[in-house]
Amino acid sequence: MVWSKKRIWARAACSRPALSDISRAHFAELLKELAPKWQASRESALHERRGGDRRRTTGAGPKQRLVFVDRLLVTLVHLRLGLPHAALAELYEVDRSTVSNAIREVRPLLAVRGFAVPDRPGLRLRTLEDLFAYADTEGVELRIDGTEVQVRRPKAGRPGRKAFVSGKKKQNTIKTTTFSDGQGRTLFSGVVRPGRMHDQTAVRTEGIAEQFRQHLEVKAKVDEGYRGLANEFPGQSDAPPKKPKDDAPLGEHHAWREQRRRIHVEHTNAEYKQWRPLQRFTGRRETYPETHLAIVGLVSDRSARRPTRRRLSAELVLARQAAC
Repeated sequence: MVWSKKRIWARAACSRPALSDISRAHFAELLKELAPKWQASRESALHERRGGDRRRTTGAGPKQRLVFVDRLLVTLVHLRLGLPHAALAELYEVDRSTVSNAIREVRPLLAVRGFAVPDRPGLRLRTLEDLFAYADTEGVELRIDGTEVQVRRPKAGRPGRKAFVSGKKKQNTIKTTTFSDGQGRTLFSGVVRPGRMHDQTAVRTEGIAEQFRQHLEVKAKVDEGYRGLANEFPGQSDAPPKKPKDDAPLGEHHAWREQRRRIHVEHTNAEYKQWRPLQRFTGRRETYPETHLAIVGLVSDRSARRPTRRRLSAELVLARQAAC
């Protein structure tokens, strides 16, 4: 198939980090990791559709309008900027359904990758059990906080329409819980729930409290919404102090603000908000968990590459022998 100049330009443009927020080296790693999985998934789907083995040799038949390199590129650009499928289809001179199918195939592959671990190349965390086992083994103190993303409001008359109305933002939202280390690097993000559900309810229903019971050595600093977790596990969870009353001395207000600065998860959540779908999600709510995991997994790849800042020792060392 002969490519036009426009499609060559489209591949060159989408591969730039300014559009996908992925460096060329990172994209090469993703391509090497996901291409065999996509090919295996495609062959399995074709085998099921045919009802048996292929009857033609490999490479026969109609050619694909988008090869896997371009499928991965359009998925990354869509996740980063939220561009409509029709706009990406116009760039590549294909039908909108071709781009939609490409994103629908690649996004699950990104979602199941898990989360990169700082200073541990090749190790990825995929479940809460993996996270707490890692924190227990490595002695990592966790930071826990929640974040909300506005979603489309369900149509009138549908059951569960009020379940997504957040009591804090007064909007239809979906909440997630973020776990990071002391330097704000993503370790895990999930526990997806409707905006109406309180953070403390998610702690009990999604198994976070159970993990603290199983891993007694794991320490965590939590946000105000998880104060119940700190009350239940006082030796493991540490919540910021309660806000002083308005008539309290000015020094108490200043001390309260200083102590609240220790939570670094807000910086982690801010990295997610740079991706358009996690600012305001306009797709189907059923696909949000998959989209969230795909984006956060990519963010964790970048944050895991940040060097670990070691604490300096306070021990005094003589620079030279003093003269007597």
